[in-house]
Amino acid sequence: MRRIAGIVLAIGLMSATASAVWAVERFPPPDFTDHQLPQTTTPGGRWLGWEYVDVAALAAGLALASWFALGKRSRKGLTGLAIVALLWLGFWRQGCVCPIGAIQNVSLAIFDTSYAIPLTVLAFFALPLLATLFFGRTFCAAICPLGAVQELTLIRPVRVPGWVDHSLGLLPFLYLGAAVLFAATGAGFLICQYDPYVGFFRLSGGAAMITFGIALLVVGLFVGRPYCRYLCPLGAIFGLVSRLSGRHVRIPPDQCIQCRLCEDACPYGAIRLPTVPQTAAERARGRKRLGWMLALAPVLIVVGAALGYGLAVPLSRMHRDVRLAERIRMEETGKVEGTIDASDAFRNTGRPTSELYAEAIELRKQYALLGGLLGGWAGLVIAVKLVSLSIRRRRDEYSPDPAFCVSCGRCFEYCPSEHPQRQELTKEIPVLERSGVCQ
Repeated sequence: MRRIAGIVLAIGLMSATASAVWAVERFPPPDFTDHQLPQTTTPGGRWLGWEYVDVAALAAGLALASWFALGKRSRKGLTGLAIVALLWLGFWRQGCVCPIGAIQNVSLAIFDTSYAIPLTVLAFFALPLLATLFFGRTFCAAICPLGAVQELTLIRPVRVPGWVDHSLGLLPFLYLGAAVLFAATGAGFLICQYDPYVGFFRLSGGAAMITFGIALLVVGLFVGRPYCRYLCPLGAIFGLVSRLSGRHVRIPPDQCIQCRLCEDACPYGAIRLPTVPQTAAERARGRKRLGWMLALAPVLIVVGAALGYGLAVPLSRMHRDVRLAERIRMEETGKVEGTIDASDAFRNTGRPTSELYAEAIELRKQYALLGGLLGGWAGLVIAVKLVSLSIRRRRDEYSPDPAFCVSCGRCFEYCPSEHPQRQELTKEIPVLERSGVCQ
């Protein structure tokens, strides 16, 4: 076997050498007197096999994260895996391919049949989604490099007030709608353009995004995963899918001693508390409030759709062709002096401006429709949140909310039922009290 591998390697090296020699002889450089050829600065080609290695690493990482979270229930294992994911998918692969950004590729493929989505990008979108459907948000726990950098930099978590948490929790769904809208119309990939952490992964980026990333890191020292909770559009999808998952992190009711340590340990507010029995008057007020919220829902959707429809003009300016048409129109009417590179390049093509204006008008009509859909989506998101807050579900024990629990395993370290030595300690406490040691 080694001999065969050696022969194959030797043949490959000889072929590469022969190809290089043949290329030099076929295309010799011109002979200029007293001229030294500059050395090329073009980087070498990227090995395409890395994409498949990344997909295999993603699948293996999801399996390990699910095992650490649900099987072994190991916080240390999840932390170690998060460090590896941050180094591999973050700094080494520079945050690309990104399952969060893959939302845009999928959206563009759905609305534009001429776009062929790469299989690796589709795999990076589908594999975390399937893992979440079966095992909860284990991708968020230790595989996502954006989640990993926030998890590892959380030093002194503080509790976010409930009304602030619920209000900011609407933003990921609104961001998701906007990202799908702009990707579907070809206006751009918002998620990639405004990724706050890719500048750190690539050690480059604009001043505005670097500042935004630094601000999020500073906030993330005290607020658990601010991007994941209040901005990440993929987290919004995972929150919905995780509610349907067959298995996710749980607190076994028969082992829970209601010490509330898991509530204190969770920096994400994902622990649902037991409910307090209500009186008949309180239940009646709750039903009345729910009725008002259900009646308000269609109003919010219609108002949101109207506002989104009215934003067609500013939204359409996100598309480069609309911006170009407006620029050329201002140049022709004398509202601006001089030209820009984009307008000069268009004029060099020889296309009539009437065609560009017609395309801009069609795009504006398209954005009017899509803006209405985006506004209606925003109204629906707000309505669903208000209705969900008006519904009271009875709970008799502490339990992680599958929509917000990122399977980080912090509660494992604090739960006495997770550690046999702590169980033995709780058994010894009554003995110590009877002997007077604890007085």
